[in-house]
Amino acid sequence: MSHVAACLVCLSVVLTGGTGLLTPRFPRPKGPVLRSEYSYDTKYFTQPVDHFSFATSDTFDQRYLINRKYFEGDGGPIFFYTGNEGDITWFGDNTGFMWDIAPKFKAMVVFAEHRYYGDSMPYGKDSYKDPRHLGYLTAEQALADFARLITHLKSSIPGAADSPVVAFGGSYGGMLAAWFRMKYPSSVIGSLAASAPVWQFEGLTPCGSQYSIITQDFQKGSPGCDTRIRKSWDLLNQIGQTAAGREKLSSMFSLCSPLNTTKDVTVTMTQWLLNTWFNLAMVDYPYPASFLEPLPAWPIKEVCSLITKSLDVLEGIAAGATLYYNYTGQATCLNIQESAVSSLGDLGWSFQFCSEMTMPSCSDGVHDMFFPEPWNLTAYMAQCKSAWKVTPRPYWILQQFGGKNITAASNIIFSNGLLDPWSAGGVTESLSDSLVAITIADGAHHLDLRSSNPADPQSVIEAREQEVEIIREWLQQYYSGL
Repeated sequence: MSHVAACLVCLSVVLTGGTGLLTPRFPRPKGPVLRSEYSYDTKYFTQPVDHFSFATSDTFDQRYLINRKYFEGDGGPIFFYTGNEGDITWFGDNTGFMWDIAPKFKAMVVFAEHRYYGDSMPYGKDSYKDPRHLGYLTAEQALADFARLITHLKSSIPGAADSPVVAFGGSYGGMLAAWFRMKYPSSVIGSLAASAPVWQFEGLTPCGSQYSIITQDFQKGSPGCDTRIRKSWDLLNQIGQTAAGREKLSSMFSLCSPLNTTKDVTVTMTQWLLNTWFNLAMVDYPYPASFLEPLPAWPIKEVCSLITKSLDVLEGIAAGATLYYNYTGQATCLNIQESAVSSLGDLGWSFQFCSEMTMPSCSDGVHDMFFPEPWNLTAYMAQCKSAWKVTPRPYWILQQFGGKNITAASNIIFSNGLLDPWSAGGVTESLSDSLVAITIADGAHHLDLRSSNPADPQSVIEAREQEVEIIREWLQQYYSGL
């Protein structure tokens, strides 16, 4: 079995030395209502495919969303979202914090799409054809896109020539926001990097940290919940050995397609359940939300109540999974071939994960509630080479962005919800007066970037207040220095 972890936009397809490279899938909102104030114009800007070579003159149109409703010109601020691995409209519709504070700062709001995602395809339908076409899908190229787009905005929009730019991003987008400030300090005066696991890389963070956090979340959900999940793996494998057992499981979980082989249980089903528990930890929000699936407030607590009250372990697991995938009761069956995410970015992150984004993940079944699976760097590299015909560079991100030696940078807020498994690879302690870590005790995946809600815990209310104050200080420092 191999680990696949989903996040804001499926931040990582976590590969171990098991069954091979799994196809990534990306989160998609289940019909969220777009607030009227979340209006924007959709525009395109021509970018070079390769910013770092004069060997090709190929170009593509990068999509971006822009709202100038609050912008009054005369050097007013620009709030700039560094797009992740997915369609930019999804981020524009689901990053309410930027929209909430833009009127206070009279800020222009811009969401820039990441190359090779959404409509920003450098080679159209051939963009994913082979490594020659796909090789320009890197964080470095994306950051250069953002810098060049900002230059264009400042030169083409009246009153924006001297506008300070603040970068925002969540998950992989948060990583980009942090790296953007490090690499292009003349483009952005500061960055809010929410749930950004910039240290979830080879040699920086213990590979099992994410799964330990998830286990703690389920322990808090209900006493004994994690214990039952830990027991479920062996029970699934045992029952899955026979046709009668697989038929029983297919019925118990109301599966759309029957479990025909042992592998259907030991690989596909266990992976599906692992993704389910991982996703629940990311979206354990204090109010009903439809981030990955329509869910109640504090969904882990609700799922764990079902798991622990059942006399049969696997029946409890089935009830918990059903709540996650069918809380609305509209589904007639559960499809274990498809998690609560869709292929917005298709295979893009899989390629990135197999080129420069080596993000180790492992479990031991002792310090976590999952099945034992060690991280195998050699197997990961071999499988990536087989799948994509590229050889991963495990330490490339450390070389490019400094690893843990980032104190030369300034004006970055690293915010992390402590319920979020990705906080394991995040910066959770301030590194200097201007590299500020904000932790949110009751926060799941970048809760602070979501719009305000009456059910918000005090920890996220205070985090947002601190973020606003820091951004205000950055702007004051900028204007005083003009």
